[in-house]
Amino acid sequence: MCYRQGSLSAVPGQPGMSYTFQYIHLDAVAGGGKALQSNANIVAGLHAKADVGVFLPTYTFATPVLGGQLTIGAATVPGNVGVDINATLAGPRGNAISGSAFDNRVTWGDVYYIGTLKWNVGVNNFMTYVFGNIPTGTYDSTRLANLSPGFVSVDAGGGYTYLNPKTGQEFSVVAGFSFNGPNTALDYRNGIDFHADWAASQFIGKSVHAGLVGYVYQQVTGDSGTGARLGDNRGSAIGLGPQIGFFFPAWEGYTGYLNLRGYVDIFTENRPTNSTFMATLSFTPTAPEHPRPQAPRLTK
Repeated sequence: MCYRQGSLSAVPGQPGMSYTFQYIHLDAVAGGGKALQSNANIVAGLHAKADVGVFLPTYTFATPVLGGQLTIGAATVPGNVGVDINATLAGPRGNAISGSAFDNRVTWGDVYYIGTLKWNVGVNNFMTYVFGNIPTGTYDSTRLANLSPGFVSVDAGGGYTYLNPKTGQEFSVVAGFSFNGPNTALDYRNGIDFHADWAASQFIGKSVHAGLVGYVYQQVTGDSGTGARLGDNRGSAIGLGPQIGFFFPAWEGYTGYLNLRGYVDIFTENRPTNSTFMATLSFTPTAPEHPRPQAPRLTK
């Protein structure tokens, strides 16, 4: 589990309530020659699809914290996930099983919390964050299809955004480590993960920007526990894709922002190859307009 961000990630916003809606479509494929762990099973020939909605309300405080801008929020994640496998190499009790299986669920994921601190220094913007999940009880270790990971995870890190209003150039990078608790149902613990997400874009006018996005993922410590049947099984991935974003006036006092981006894995190891599409619609308080200076009035 990691905190995936794109353009303008570290740029502070305006105080008040913000609302973010996100749609995520994920397509994951692993050929029959690649063995992966899915809950208690070692599987091959994996094809998984997920369509997930995210609703994330956040609140940004007007009072500075450590000289920065504090934002907190929580997200709920409903969705549909389907998993199709061509062969199960080992079952929950170590028995060899062959054939195919399919599982599909419409369910809810965990509740996720987020906290960020952001600072602005001219064209440079900095941030630190913490992101994690609160299990909701929808995880089922006997099923292939789950939106919940089945364990508690905390992701923490920092980010930077270069934003030059004069040239319209923007570059953002967010990097962090995910610390994963044990899956007690399987006696399995995923290793510590490192991830770095980046985005680069050029503004076309004041309301549209377009460019590229990408990420690097590397598991830095191995899996552990009796349920870790593939040993350390350290995974890695590199993804790349396009993006475009639009700012528009919403209702009074709020500005809307729509971002469309996609990722395709160009390298993977011990992980399925993922293709991901993300559509993000957010509404944030509009920055107040600076009053124009008026010439002094002369009176007789």
